[in-house]
Amino acid sequence: MIVVQPVLEIEGADGFALWPVAEWKPFTFMPLHAALSAAEVGTAVMTVAAYNQWQADDEAPPTRSVDPVGHFVRALLDAEDVQAPGGLRVTDTARGAALLPGCCSGLEEWREAWFDLLDGSGHAWLGHGPSPLAERHGDVVRLTVDAGRADSPAFEVAVDVLRRGVAGAERDLAGFLGAAAHWAAVRLPEHAPELVGALARAVDMPPPTR
Repeated sequence: MIVVQPVLEIEGADGFALWPVAEWKPFTFMPLHAALSAAEVGTAVMTVAAYNQWQADDEAPPTRSVDPVGHFVRALLDAEDVQAPGGLRVTDTARGAALLPGCCSGLEEWREAWFDLLDGSGHAWLGHGPSPLAERHGDVVRLTVDAGRADSPAFEVAVDVLRRGVAGAERDLAGFLGAAAHWAAVRLPEHAPELVGALARAVDMPPPTR
């Protein structure tokens, strides 16, 4: 069975106290979907906000804020090009093999990468270190877990099967944004509309409608 999931690479949450977060092993992937707990959504929001804060101009002078939550999420809300570390994870449950996003791969690019693979060039850039490789050959896509290794596991997926899996991942992202909108309305009501819009850009999806 082939399972396609949108995943976010989670950073460590040690010492984070602006809102409740779930315990999650750092530098592993959290699947995004509608059924995340409130604490898991909090972890996802923390990760995306922190990542965009680190991407901001580190030469900017430090500022003090009477609103520490607003200060923490400000870089995310102001970013023109929001980034979210991760992508789509493709698992072949029968073989026990999984294609994971590599370093510098982002959920903000998942649509471009996977639809270029399916309907365009027939290749997808999915990051490096490891270097996952996806190549279309006619009606089959070959997925190599790490193209930098001669002994890398690889598996093949029919194009129509992968297309259905990608469509399911898109539905999962829509579900995640719905959960995030509910979370933001409860936890960060003063920033909720901006925050949900930024998260939608981070995962290349339209914002949820009420």
